[in-house]
Amino acid sequence: MAIRIFHRDRPTAIVPMIAKDARLIVWAGVGAYTANMNYVDMQPGERNVEHVHVESEDTIYVLDGKGSIEDLTNGLRLEFEAGDVVHVPVGLWHAVSGDRGDRIESVGGPSPADWNMLLAAGLISEIPDRTAPADKTEEQP
Repeated sequence: MAIRIFHRDRPTAIVPMIAKDARLIVWAGVGAYTANMNYVDMQPGERNVEHVHVESEDTIYVLDGKGSIEDLTNGLRLEFEAGDVVHVPVGLWHAVSGDRGDRIESVGGPSPADWNMLLAAGLISEIPDRTAPADKTEEQP
């Protein structure tokens, strides 16, 4: 295992259920099982599919634009804009919407990996055994 560099313009997967331009950059498909970094460019009028992360927290940093997030579990709608960080606790149904006349450029995503979402999106064929021992940390050189 070694440090790697990724670029938002070279994603290894696109997830239309998030937005037309939702790129998975760091995710389970590249070997990151506890970290996740998506890049999303949601256009005005777009709304992602209502969803829940049953084992993950979802954190979204808004780089540019403005929109809203619906907390469907609690019946709330919260507006956000560039510079805001949206945090969705485990188990809350939610949906992000470009409903304020502007695009939303953001980074973030569910962490640890949301295996059920990856399976539903067709990005993995089965949920891996997460009880297997993790790779040992290498000693310093």
